[in-house]
Amino acid sequence: MKVVTASEMREIDRTTIKEFGISGLVLMERAGLAVAGRVAGLFPSKRVLVLCGGGNNGGDGLVAARELFNRGAKAKVIMLAGKELLGPDCKAQLKSALKMGVPVEFRKTLRSIDLHGTVVVDAVLGTGLSRKVTGPLAALFAFVNKSGAPVVSVDVPSGISSDTGEILGKAVEADATVTFGLPKIGHLLHPGAACTGRLFVEDIGFPSRLLASEKITTTLLTQSFIRGLILPRPACSHKGDYGHVLVVAGSRGRTGAAMLASRACLAAGAGLVTVGVPESLMDVFQAGVMEQMTLPLPDDGRGMLSEKAAGPILDFIRHKTDVVAIGPGIGVSNGTQTIVSELICKASVPLVLDADALNSIRGRTGLLKQSKSPLVLTPHAGEMARLMGKAVRDIEKDRLNASKTFAKETGTWLVLKGAPTVIAGPEGQAFINSTGNPGMATAGSGDVLTGIISALLGQGLSPSDAAALGVYLHGMAGDMVAGQSGMQSLTASRIIGALPEAFLHFSA
Repeated sequence: MKVVTASEMREIDRTTIKEFGISGLVLMERAGLAVAGRVAGLFPSKRVLVLCGGGNNGGDGLVAARELFNRGAKAKVIMLAGKELLGPDCKAQLKSALKMGVPVEFRKTLRSIDLHGTVVVDAVLGTGLSRKVTGPLAALFAFVNKSGAPVVSVDVPSGISSDTGEILGKAVEADATVTFGLPKIGHLLHPGAACTGRLFVEDIGFPSRLLASEKITTTLLTQSFIRGLILPRPACSHKGDYGHVLVVAGSRGRTGAAMLASRACLAAGAGLVTVGVPESLMDVFQAGVMEQMTLPLPDDGRGMLSEKAAGPILDFIRHKTDVVAIGPGIGVSNGTQTIVSELICKASVPLVLDADALNSIRGRTGLLKQSKSPLVLTPHAGEMARLMGKAVRDIEKDRLNASKTFAKETGTWLVLKGAPTVIAGPEGQAFINSTGNPGMATAGSGDVLTGIISALLGQGLSPSDAAALGVYLHGMAGDMVAGQSGMQSLTASRIIGALPEAFLHFSA
């Protein structure tokens, strides 16, 4: 399913009206009916108070109020905009509602009695909001939020940026949101996602080809989309058909990162996995591996890789491997900085860069443009902030556009881990993940994701498909673990253990 910005949705709206001859009033009527149906289904025994602004969002709310009133519900409208400020379509819907007998009041404040035993329909501000909500309107939103009354927002919770999910001053905290045609970015990115509540995407008659347009570059990862990415396994295949992944990881005190990444790689279907580790730690790794092979690499005498390891790694790439994952637990030193730089510039196979591999190129991201092979980077917000020379809050404020900008500028595939994980590509394409939970904010979870994506690349998936499928399966496995035993005890090892069940889900 595509995900749109406010301007993309306005263009769909405009084209539907101008080129397909479906009037704005018809679309408004369908939108309002969809809202009424959801409100009646979610809160059948409640009185309904519809808060309306003066634009198209308010017009949708007036249609919903009229329909609910006509069905016998105790519905009432409070118009927060003066009559002189109403748009033409909103004014037309107000006229119809009044003729139907819907009680309508013009005022900008609420009383406790207004909200007693009532479900609130928020039809105040739509997707075009670009300025902060302040003054009496902010106070009204705060009053609604504190009241405890259930809230259904129309299109986007009022006060939320539909393009970033940012709260613009003050926002309505909805229990459910009814939107039209396609989800908006602000529904899916926090804090907007938390204010959205349950999201219902309603079909109100937009032409399907507009909703599927290639001009819309952001996609929500769903089960139907993911199902098409899993490759079949022919009966006559062998391990060599499924890729040989080299995982360069680990250092003294952080051997677990290498173990988790390599085990996840195997659990995600890699045919062969070799772990490249500092030679002084070989005994530790030999005691812990079973299906994996090991490649001892020169270290610096402190249990970290030496710059001399770059040669053996590149030689291994030339003769034996299909993908290299580098970074989990390797630490940052002159040696690791040299190795990462050499691999970016000289490796002939796809690279997945994570953790300390990313920290090793801090301030040197221009190197990424020199790569002759596909690069997939998997930072969390802190690592992303260091790569871009920004504060973490600036990354989190606009996760999608930060990812798109970086991917375009560097020619890489960028997997920005978090809530939700965002994937961006060098041509402007992007994905927003729909799986995962807060329990996955645990040590080693990122190492597992690195292993999964690397395994999928080794099996022949494109960077785009490997990143999308890997992120979705990683989150899905985490959700399965959380569903079985809660989030508090969720560990990275258990995510690996749930991967078979995640894959089986798509084999039915």
